[in-house]
Amino acid sequence: MEARKLQVAYGEKIAVKDVDLVLPEKQVTALIGPSGCGKSTFLRALNRMNDLIPGASMKGEVLLDGESVVDGRLDAVELRRRVGMVFQKSNPFPKSIFENVAYGLRVAGLNDRTLLLERVIRSLQGAALWEEVKDRLQENALGLSGGQQQRLCIARALAVQPEVLLMDEPASALDPLATAKIEDLIHELKARYTIAIVTHNMQQAARVSDTTAFFYMGELVEVGSTEQIFTNPREPRTEDYVTGKFG
Repeated sequence: MEARKLQVAYGEKIAVKDVDLVLPEKQVTALIGPSGCGKSTFLRALNRMNDLIPGASMKGEVLLDGESVVDGRLDAVELRRRVGMVFQKSNPFPKSIFENVAYGLRVAGLNDRTLLLERVIRSLQGAALWEEVKDRLQENALGLSGGQQQRLCIARALAVQPEVLLMDEPASALDPLATAKIEDLIHELKARYTIAIVTHNMQQAARVSDTTAFFYMGELVEVGSTEQIFTNPREPRTEDYVTGKFG
Protein backbone atom coordinates (compact mmCIF):
# COMPACT_ATOMS: atom_id res chain seq x y z
CA MET A 1 0.00 0.00 0.00
CA GLU A 2 1.29 3.46 -0.84
CA ALA A 3 0.45 7.14 -0.31
CA ARG A 4 1.60 9.73 -2.83
CA LYS A 5 1.43 13.47 -2.11
CA LEU A 6 -1.37 12.74 0.34
CA GLN A 7 -2.99 15.78 1.91
CA VAL A 8 -5.85 15.65 4.40
CA ALA A 9 -7.68 18.72 5.67
CA TYR A 10 -10.48 19.39 8.13
CA GLY A 11 -12.13 22.45 6.66
CA GLU A 12 -9.33 25.02 6.27
CA LYS A 13 -6.93 23.22 8.61
CA ILE A 14 -4.42 20.97 6.84
CA ALA A 15 -3.70 17.99 9.07
CA VAL A 16 -1.47 15.97 6.73
CA LYS A 17 0.76 17.68 4.14
CA ASP A 18 2.00 16.01 0.94
CA VAL A 19 3.00 12.68 2.48
CA ASP A 20 4.75 10.04 0.37
CA LEU A 21 4.95 6.71 2.20
CA VAL A 22 5.06 3.05 1.19
CA LEU A 23 3.83 0.34 3.57
CA PRO A 24 6.07 -2.64 2.71
CA GLU A 25 4.17 -5.87 2.19
CA LYS A 26 4.03 -8.23 5.18
CA GLN A 27 5.97 -5.87 7.40
CA VAL A 28 5.01 -3.64 10.32
CA THR A 29 5.30 0.12 9.82
CA ALA A 30 5.12 2.23 12.98
CA LEU A 31 3.85 5.81 12.75
CA ILE A 32 5.29 7.92 15.57
CA GLY A 33 5.18 11.57 16.56
CA PRO A 34 3.70 13.90 19.19
CA SER A 35 -0.06 14.24 19.71
CA GLY A 36 -1.78 16.15 16.93
CA CYS A 37 0.98 15.58 14.39
CA GLY A 38 -1.28 13.87 11.82
CA LYS A 39 -0.34 10.23 12.22
CA SER A 40 -3.86 8.98 13.08
CA THR A 41 -5.36 11.17 10.36
CA PHE A 42 -2.92 9.64 7.89
CA LEU A 43 -3.78 6.13 9.07
CA ARG A 44 -7.53 6.75 8.67
CA ALA A 45 -6.98 8.14 5.17
CA LEU A 46 -5.67 4.76 4.04
CA ASN A 47 -9.13 3.21 4.22
CA ARG A 48 -11.08 6.46 3.87
CA MET A 49 -12.36 6.52 7.44
CA ASN A 50 -11.92 10.31 7.29
CA ASP A 51 -14.81 10.35 4.79
CA LEU A 52 -17.08 9.91 7.82
CA ILE A 53 -15.90 13.20 9.38
CA PRO A 54 -17.86 16.31 8.28
CA GLY A 55 -15.63 18.81 6.49
CA ALA A 56 -12.75 16.38 5.90
CA SER A 57 -11.17 16.39 2.44
CA MET A 58 -8.33 14.48 0.82
CA LYS A 59 -5.98 15.19 -2.08
CA GLY A 60 -3.24 13.08 -3.64
CA GLU A 61 -3.23 9.33 -4.07
CA VAL A 62 -3.56 6.24 -1.93
CA LEU A 63 -2.84 3.04 -3.83
CA LEU A 64 -3.81 -0.50 -2.83
CA ASP A 65 -2.18 -3.08 -5.09
CA GLY A 66 -1.59 -0.22 -7.54
CA GLU A 67 -5.27 0.77 -7.61
CA SER A 68 -6.39 4.19 -6.38
CA VAL A 69 -8.68 4.17 -3.36
CA VAL A 70 -9.40 7.91 -3.64
CA ASP A 71 -11.09 8.30 -7.02
CA GLY A 72 -14.26 6.40 -6.10
CA ARG A 73 -13.77 3.38 -8.35
CA LEU A 74 -13.11 1.21 -5.31
CA ASP A 75 -16.23 1.03 -3.14
CA ALA A 76 -15.58 2.22 0.44
CA VAL A 77 -17.14 -0.92 1.95
CA GLU A 78 -14.93 -3.16 -0.18
CA LEU A 79 -11.91 -0.99 0.66
CA ARG A 80 -12.53 -1.38 4.39
CA ARG A 81 -12.88 -5.12 3.96
CA ARG A 82 -9.45 -5.24 2.30
CA VAL A 83 -7.93 -2.67 4.67
CA GLY A 84 -9.15 -3.52 8.18
CA MET A 85 -8.85 -1.26 11.20
CA VAL A 86 -8.42 -1.73 14.94
CA PHE A 87 -9.04 1.35 17.07
CA GLN A 88 -7.45 2.68 20.25
CA LYS A 89 -10.47 1.81 22.36
CA SER A 90 -11.79 -1.70 21.86
CA ASN A 91 -15.33 -1.49 20.46
CA PRO A 92 -17.00 -4.90 20.61
CA PHE A 93 -20.68 -4.99 19.77
CA PRO A 94 -23.14 -5.87 22.60
CA LYS A 95 -23.55 -9.30 21.04
CA SER A 96 -22.10 -12.74 21.61
CA ILE A 97 -18.42 -13.42 21.00
CA PHE A 98 -19.43 -15.52 17.99
CA GLU A 99 -21.65 -12.82 16.48
CA ASN A 100 -18.97 -10.15 16.95
CA VAL A 101 -16.55 -12.08 14.75
CA ALA A 102 -19.25 -13.22 12.31
CA TYR A 103 -20.67 -9.71 11.86
CA GLY A 104 -18.64 -8.68 8.81
CA LEU A 105 -19.15 -12.08 7.22
CA ARG A 106 -22.92 -11.80 7.59
CA VAL A 107 -22.85 -8.28 6.09
CA ALA A 108 -20.95 -9.75 3.14
CA GLY A 109 -23.74 -12.30 2.67
CA LEU A 110 -22.26 -15.40 4.30
CA ASN A 111 -24.96 -17.12 6.37
CA ASP A 112 -24.02 -20.80 6.15
CA ARG A 113 -23.62 -21.82 9.79
CA THR A 114 -20.85 -24.35 9.14
CA LEU A 115 -18.79 -21.92 7.07
CA LEU A 116 -19.39 -19.13 9.57
CA LEU A 117 -18.17 -21.33 12.42
CA GLU A 118 -15.04 -22.29 10.46
CA ARG A 119 -14.20 -18.65 9.74
CA VAL A 120 -14.94 -17.53 13.29
CA ILE A 121 -12.71 -20.24 14.75
CA ARG A 122 -9.90 -19.43 12.30
CA SER A 123 -10.16 -15.71 13.09
CA LEU A 124 -10.13 -16.25 16.85
CA GLN A 125 -7.12 -18.53 16.45
CA GLY A 126 -5.44 -15.87 14.30
CA ALA A 127 -6.05 -13.32 17.06
CA ALA A 128 -4.64 -15.69 19.73
CA LEU A 129 -7.99 -15.73 21.53
CA TRP A 130 -9.52 -19.11 20.66
CA GLU A 131 -8.18 -21.06 23.64
CA GLU A 132 -9.56 -18.45 26.04
CA VAL A 133 -13.09 -18.26 24.59
CA LYS A 134 -13.76 -21.59 22.83
CA ASP A 135 -16.26 -22.61 25.52
CA ARG A 136 -17.84 -19.14 25.73
CA LEU A 137 -18.79 -18.31 22.14
CA GLN A 138 -22.41 -17.49 23.02
CA GLU A 139 -21.50 -15.25 25.95
CA ASN A 140 -21.72 -11.47 25.61
CA ALA A 141 -18.44 -10.03 24.36
CA LEU A 142 -18.73 -7.15 26.83
CA GLY A 143 -17.89 -9.66 29.57
CA LEU A 144 -14.36 -10.10 28.25
CA SER A 145 -11.38 -8.28 29.75
CA GLY A 146 -10.03 -5.18 28.01
CA GLY A 147 -7.17 -7.09 26.41
CA GLN A 148 -9.48 -9.87 25.27
CA GLN A 149 -11.91 -7.33 23.82
CA GLN A 150 -9.10 -5.77 21.80
CA ARG A 151 -8.03 -9.17 20.47
CA LEU A 152 -11.70 -9.86 19.65
CA CYS A 153 -11.75 -6.67 17.58
CA ILE A 154 -8.63 -7.90 15.79
CA ALA A 155 -10.39 -11.25 15.15
CA ARG A 156 -13.38 -9.35 13.76
CA ALA A 157 -11.09 -7.49 11.37
CA LEU A 158 -9.33 -10.72 10.32
CA ALA A 159 -12.59 -12.58 9.64
CA VAL A 160 -13.22 -10.76 6.35
CA GLN A 161 -9.70 -11.67 5.17
CA PRO A 162 -8.09 -8.24 4.72
CA GLU A 163 -4.78 -7.57 2.99
CA VAL A 164 -3.76 -4.68 5.24
CA LEU A 165 -4.38 -4.14 8.97
CA LEU A 166 -4.35 -0.63 10.42
CA MET A 167 -3.94 -0.27 14.19
CA ASP A 168 -4.46 3.06 15.95
CA GLU A 169 -2.72 2.77 19.34
CA PRO A 170 -4.21 -0.70 19.91
CA ALA A 171 -2.57 -1.22 23.30
CA SER A 172 -2.65 2.27 24.84
CA ALA A 173 -5.57 1.45 27.16
CA LEU A 174 -4.23 -1.97 28.21
CA ASP A 175 -2.14 -3.18 31.12
CA PRO A 176 1.45 -4.41 30.49
CA LEU A 177 0.46 -8.10 30.28
CA ALA A 178 -2.33 -7.48 27.74
CA THR A 179 -0.01 -5.13 25.83
CA ALA A 180 2.61 -7.88 25.57
CA LYS A 181 -0.02 -10.25 24.14
CA ILE A 182 -1.02 -7.69 21.51
CA GLU A 183 2.65 -7.14 20.59
CA ASP A 184 3.26 -10.89 20.29
CA LEU A 185 0.17 -11.12 18.11
CA ILE A 186 1.44 -8.34 15.80
CA HIS A 187 4.67 -10.33 15.30
CA GLU A 188 2.62 -13.38 14.29
CA LEU A 189 0.21 -11.48 12.04
CA LYS A 190 2.87 -9.81 9.90
CA ALA A 191 3.62 -13.16 8.26
CA ARG A 192 0.21 -12.83 6.58
CA TYR A 193 -0.69 -9.14 6.60
CA THR A 194 0.78 -5.73 5.88
CA ILE A 195 0.43 -3.77 9.14
CA ALA A 196 0.60 -0.07 10.03
CA ILE A 197 0.46 0.90 13.69
CA VAL A 198 0.20 4.32 15.34
CA THR A 199 1.89 4.36 18.72
CA HIS A 200 3.05 6.96 21.26
CA ASN A 201 5.21 4.32 22.94
CA MET A 202 8.76 4.49 21.59
CA GLN A 203 9.70 1.15 23.13
CA GLN A 204 6.68 -0.47 21.53
CA ALA A 205 7.56 0.97 18.11
CA ALA A 206 11.09 -0.37 18.49
CA ARG A 207 9.83 -3.80 19.53
CA VAL A 208 7.14 -4.47 16.93
CA SER A 209 8.03 -2.60 13.74
CA ASP A 210 10.33 -3.12 10.78
CA THR A 211 9.95 0.42 9.44
CA THR A 212 9.28 3.64 11.37
CA ALA A 213 7.87 6.91 10.03
CA PHE A 214 8.17 10.07 12.13
CA PHE A 215 5.43 12.69 11.72
CA TYR A 216 5.62 16.26 13.00
CA MET A 217 3.07 19.04 12.48
CA GLY A 218 1.42 17.19 9.60
CA GLU A 219 4.63 16.44 7.76
CA LEU A 220 6.44 13.14 7.30
CA VAL A 221 9.85 14.20 8.57
CA GLU A 222 11.72 10.92 8.14
CA VAL A 223 11.11 7.27 7.35
CA GLY A 224 13.56 4.39 7.52
CA SER A 225 14.27 1.04 9.08
CA THR A 226 13.28 1.05 12.74
CA GLU A 227 16.86 0.38 13.80
CA GLN A 228 18.11 3.36 11.77
CA ILE A 229 15.42 5.73 13.04
CA PHE A 230 16.15 4.89 16.67
CA THR A 231 19.94 4.63 16.53
CA ASN A 232 21.04 6.91 13.69
CA PRO A 233 18.27 9.31 12.60
CA ARG A 234 19.17 11.69 9.80
CA GLU A 235 16.92 14.57 10.88
CA PRO A 236 17.59 16.55 14.10
CA ARG A 237 13.83 16.70 14.85
CA THR A 238 13.65 12.90 14.68
CA GLU A 239 16.60 12.55 17.05
CA ASP A 240 15.08 15.05 19.48
CA TYR A 241 11.79 13.16 19.51
CA VAL A 242 13.11 9.61 19.88
CA THR A 243 15.52 10.70 22.62
CA GLY A 244 12.68 12.36 24.56
CA LYS A 245 13.65 16.03 24.18
CA PHE A 246 10.06 16.82 23.22
CA GLY A 247 6.76 15.07 22.57
